[in-house]
Amino acid sequence: MTISIGSDHAGFLYKEALKQMLVDDGYVVLDVGTYSAESVDYPDYGVAAAHLVRDDHADRGVLICGSGIGISIAANKVRGVRAANCTSVEMAQLSRMHNDANMVAVGQRIVSLELAQDIVRAFMTTEFEGGRHSGRVDKIDALGDLE
Repeated sequence: MTISIGSDHAGFLYKEALKQMLVDDGYVVLDVGTYSAESVDYPDYGVAAAHLVRDDHADRGVLICGSGIGISIAANKVRGVRAANCTSVEMAQLSRMHNDANMVAVGQRIVSLELAQDIVRAFMTTEFEGGRHSGRVDKIDALGDLE
């Protein structure tokens, strides 16, 4: 499985740690930046990572900023992306099972690195349940877009 990953400066440290964890777990990781803790704008990196998912260059994506909020909002502007900002393992699992989320966001200022790792692992290993949830996901996908 190929994973896109992106962060702003406030998520840089977690991005590096999560990227290494994913590689160690056997995933191919496409890192869109940022590549330092120097101040940058999170929409640039959220959208870049989301485009890789939208264009089928990545199966799923991981986003990190200070809270996980801004970068997930930016990514969700890209048609076909369903980015879930998660603060617990249960949220990550439910975002996959019920919403078929294809990107997960975490906040470096909100959760510990250990919890962020658990969230990302749960997100990567949980499957979409389909069934009654499929029609709802189809409705989400039919909403606006950013090209």
